[in-house]
Amino acid sequence: MLQTSAIKAVPAGAPSGPASDYDLVRRAVAFISEHWRGQPEVEEIAEAAGVTPTELHHLFRRWAGLTPKAFVAALTLDHARQLLRDSASVLDASHEVGLSGPGRLHDLFVTHEAMSPGEWKAGGEGLTIAYGFHPSPFGMALVMATPRGLAGLAFADPGAEAATLADMRSRWPKARYVEDAAATAPLARRVFDAKLWRPDQPLRVVLIGTDFEVRVWETLLGIPMGRAATYSDIAAKVCTPKAARAVGAAVGKNPVCFVVPCHRVIGKDGSLTGYHWGLTRKRAMLGWEAGKIAS
Repeated sequence: MLQTSAIKAVPAGAPSGPASDYDLVRRAVAFISEHWRGQPEVEEIAEAAGVTPTELHHLFRRWAGLTPKAFVAALTLDHARQLLRDSASVLDASHEVGLSGPGRLHDLFVTHEAMSPGEWKAGGEGLTIAYGFHPSPFGMALVMATPRGLAGLAFADPGAEAATLADMRSRWPKARYVEDAAATAPLARRVFDAKLWRPDQPLRVVLIGTDFEVRVWETLLGIPMGRAATYSDIAAKVCTPKAARAVGAAVGKNPVCFVVPCHRVIGKDGSLTGYHWGLTRKRAMLGWEAGKIAS
């Protein structure tokens, strides 16, 4: 049974501005997602989000460093195709510098390790996972950690915190779970505060999955912010281009979303396809990253 305290929001040190902004951003992104082909005006987006055009402008500048119109542009099909143009060469370069090694860094300055196949097969038995909910630029984030590093990151829409926790617990059913927001708060800050993305203080991530899943997740770490890759691109690096469906399943099981950037995987035609934590959130992440690159 889930503890009732597990679904309480714990602001402990996480950025309060982006967290409080996200509900409005989510409504705006949902409208943009349905109407981007018509390149909606700011007034239309503002009305859908329930704010004035001026408020919407300040909201997006504060949240992502982009104007609403720039955000619309970041979500267009042409932009997605542009992201794809260099994806193959990016992944090639990643492997040439040793993507599968423990020192691989990307835009969050991540270093990672994988648990042994035996540890994964045991369903997390003997493993203690601390967890806590924290505000983030993309809604409430569930942060999960072991003594070896960040092991899980997920998102919950309002009222869905318990379901998100249950989803993540089901991945390692035999682990021991301890609610400890004080322990996970520093990790939340490291993930979502770009000022803390420092190469001399890498974020350690522990990947818990099958050998194949871990190889896919390691390959995702080779997609830099502002780029994208297709499922077949990743399959070609992991095994064979014909395994794109299996790669898609592994991408969907990524337990450390955003940090291991499964949101940067899109269809061959530039379509955003699906996302375990919601397509609206995936669009928001890509737009937010576009703002970080532009700033």
